[in-house]
Amino acid sequence: MYQWRKFDFFEEKKSRIPEEIEGKIECCSSGSGKIVLGCYDGSVSLLDRGLHYLYSFPAHSSSVLHLQQLKQRNFLVTVGEDEQISPQQSGMCLKVFDLAKMQDEGSSTSSPECVQILRVFTNQFPEAKITSFLVLEEAPPIIFIAIGLDNGCIYCIQGDIARERIKRFKLQVDYAHSNKDHSPINGLGFRVDGQAFQLFAVTPNSVSLFDLKTQPPRGQTLDQIGSSASTVAMTDRSELIIGRSEAVYFYEVDGRGPCWAFEGEKKFVGWFRGYLLCVIADQRTGKNTFNIYDLKNRLIAQSLAVKEVSHMLCEWGNIVLIMEDKSALFIVEKDMESKLDMLFKKNLYSVSINLVQSQQADAAATAEVLRKYGDHLYSKQNYDEAMSQYIHTIGYLEPSFVIQKFLDAQRIYNLTNYLEKLHENGLASKDHTTLLLNCYTKLKDVDKLNVFITNEEQVGEHKFDVETAIRACRAANYHEQAMYVAKKAGKHEWYLKILLEDLAMYDEALQYINSLEPSQAGVTVKEYGKLLIEHKPRETIEILMSLCTEEGELVKKGASNSSFLTMLPSPVDFLNIFVHHPQSLMEFLERYTNKVKDSPAQVEIHNTLLELYLSCDLNFPSLSQNSINENGDLRTDQLSSKATMSRAESNGRIVLDRNDVNEEKDHQERQRKGLLLLKSAWPTEREQPLYDVDLVIILCEMNAFKEGLLYLYEKLKLYKEVIACYMQAHDHEGLIACCKRLGDSGKGGDPSLWSDLLNYFGELGEDCSKEVKEVLTYIERDDILPPIIVLQTLSRNPCLTLSVIKDYIARKLEKESKLIDEDRRAIEKYQEETSTMRKEIQDLRTTARIFQLSKCTACTFTLDLPAVHFMCMHSFHQRCLGDNDKECPECAPEYRAVLEMKKNLEQNSKNQDQFFQRVRTSKNGFSVIAEYFGKGIISKTSNGLAEALNSSSEF
Repeated sequence: MYQWRKFDFFEEKKSRIPEEIEGKIECCSSGSGKIVLGCYDGSVSLLDRGLHYLYSFPAHSSSVLHLQQLKQRNFLVTVGEDEQISPQQSGMCLKVFDLAKMQDEGSSTSSPECVQILRVFTNQFPEAKITSFLVLEEAPPIIFIAIGLDNGCIYCIQGDIARERIKRFKLQVDYAHSNKDHSPINGLGFRVDGQAFQLFAVTPNSVSLFDLKTQPPRGQTLDQIGSSASTVAMTDRSELIIGRSEAVYFYEVDGRGPCWAFEGEKKFVGWFRGYLLCVIADQRTGKNTFNIYDLKNRLIAQSLAVKEVSHMLCEWGNIVLIMEDKSALFIVEKDMESKLDMLFKKNLYSVSINLVQSQQADAAATAEVLRKYGDHLYSKQNYDEAMSQYIHTIGYLEPSFVIQKFLDAQRIYNLTNYLEKLHENGLASKDHTTLLLNCYTKLKDVDKLNVFITNEEQVGEHKFDVETAIRACRAANYHEQAMYVAKKAGKHEWYLKILLEDLAMYDEALQYINSLEPSQAGVTVKEYGKLLIEHKPRETIEILMSLCTEEGELVKKGASNSSFLTMLPSPVDFLNIFVHHPQSLMEFLERYTNKVKDSPAQVEIHNTLLELYLSCDLNFPSLSQNSINENGDLRTDQLSSKATMSRAESNGRIVLDRNDVNEEKDHQERQRKGLLLLKSAWPTEREQPLYDVDLVIILCEMNAFKEGLLYLYEKLKLYKEVIACYMQAHDHEGLIACCKRLGDSGKGGDPSLWSDLLNYFGELGEDCSKEVKEVLTYIERDDILPPIIVLQTLSRNPCLTLSVIKDYIARKLEKESKLIDEDRRAIEKYQEETSTMRKEIQDLRTTARIFQLSKCTACTFTLDLPAVHFMCMHSFHQRCLGDNDKECPECAPEYRAVLEMKKNLEQNSKNQDQFFQRVRTSKNGFSVIAEYFGKGIISKTSNGLAEALNSSSEF
């Protein structure tokens, strides 16, 4: 082992046992933050962390041979000699002290409570010399005590000793040995592993193992060579350590394990935090050396020359050595940082790595050691080995630190390796992916590039950023690889971008779109539709038709027509891709409207179609459109097209005229379609059309589409705007025909149109005698205007003569004369009737009436008294009238009708709205006013006559 390196991973601190402890220290133990010392005089002393004296108490009357501080409970178990009660009984006792309970003894000192005292030796357990002692805490309060004797026996005590609920049994070691007295038990060790509960026993001649779970416990011999006392210990992995002069041996349940050939007489062995502790005596020099071995890393963590050691303990994370002269030595482990600094200064990086890994340091600390080791190798220009160290730091060390070191072109292979590992661990960023792909392209390593991007696991788990990989491959012209990544990752937009923008493979792009789901296909067409429409218009329109209509999909999905249409994309969503191709847009929308009759976007579609139909300056791609065949490819007769162009240049005027003629024909055809759409999209049963009326009116006005305006105005019953169109065009014949159709009140027309027409001719300023005569015919027929208004209106036109209206005036005068004569005769008749009524009233007031009727008007019997005579010359029996003797039963209905009429007239006089409505709607408003005056509705005369008529006389 001389080849093992020595380090100073520990530091020593010297101390001393307090002077209060005067007797010889026979045994010691540690636990609960204290060190417990058992002395030859039977006292037990407790020391704190600084080896300061706490207190002492007498545990036994003679001497303390063994003691042990329990870990789980603050109990102290001691074995010592006390006074003999009788010669037949031994004075060897086992005591249990509760250090948490102190009891006063009537003096200045106090001692812990002794909860139990047991005699070690009884009749069943004969007395022998105790050579070893060990206590194991099972499930509290159960403890297991093993006492090794010099005769090869082990006395076991198990149970709750404080309550004396225990059982005792004996184990025998080396039973077949001829000389039992020479087989003392020098060491004991418990092994608890899961359900296993075993006990190691070491004698000078053997190593045995007892299974304490079986009843009775069964023992087996693991080795025929044992050890002396103080050189037995247990590891934290429940392995038995035995120190002999030639080596240190480790034992497990199946026998001897590894051994370490550390030469020298082992006085003490121990185990501390994975380190092997040995106090070795050099037989040649007689000096003692304390060594701390790191078996995993094969190094000596510390080596000290020490005095004669009497006891070795581990407490407070330190190693405590107590010497024969009562001096003490604290051996404290340095922190990891100090150890690593020490190793770094010596460039022992491999040892540093092994050290942090063996001591289970956190991953960040390990990565830091690896980084420093990598930096050291990099400074030595050992780039390959340095990179292998940097790779182990992935996940803890910032990748840019490593990448920056290997950006040189000569170290691109190392950089590629690092970036690959970075992607395998899923820690690569977009920039790392770009850099790795650039490395592949610079190395022209197509095989690695293909493996990287075609790895199913990587793509599935997204080990790299897909979009970054696609961009890098595109930039390096590795289009095939970029397309593969895009397709596998479902990045359809990138796949199509490469096909269309980089490779100009329009047919393949269309096929790919056809293979996508409808929703995905719609998104890709929206993004790349402009390119497709420019190069493959017919095929693109076919795709749009399949997306926007139910061609083939309705049968497959089994959905109803109405529900399926709501799920389909609308053609309006794709209008932007036709921004430079209105002809293709018109073709697409025409096909759609022919296919789908009840689209939710009908209004928007019709608006767009009408805008295309009515536009005067629609830009047709004449040459490019004509040079595309039915399959969307360029025709093979492009040379002839060029020849035609050259001929057109030589005779440009002819070609220009032909183009103008063709454009005019196209314009007329579009207007014809527009008018047809205007009519078909506004059926008679609908109140509102399937397009925006205001928008279409603006389009018709902007593009001077007279037929469309006339149709819309007529449908909207805006008759005045209709005739205004004819007036603007000076179409007199059409104007009069329109008024004949729209101005007939009998058919729901507006007669005031004739008045507007007469005003138009009156302000025209040119000879229009023929038209005026025809207009006057209809005005006279329907009596629309008074003659005076006609004369005033036509007088404003200086080109019209009196002969135009001569016949009209003559007829009107003749008609008026006849009306005047009729009115005069009516006046004379009313005057005569009025005079007769006034005379009768006067007679009633001044002359007596003689009633000569001899019969009752009601019953026709002879009139007798009492009788009632009315001023209307009717007479009745009073009994025939009953209670109603205030009015004549014969004349009362007529009289009531007159009164009701009067009442209605008075009420109508208060309804001004009705009066003005009749004035406005009447052909002759003055006649309405005259009628109201004639009926006395708005007269200011008194109602004296009516009041007089309400009175009656009774006889």
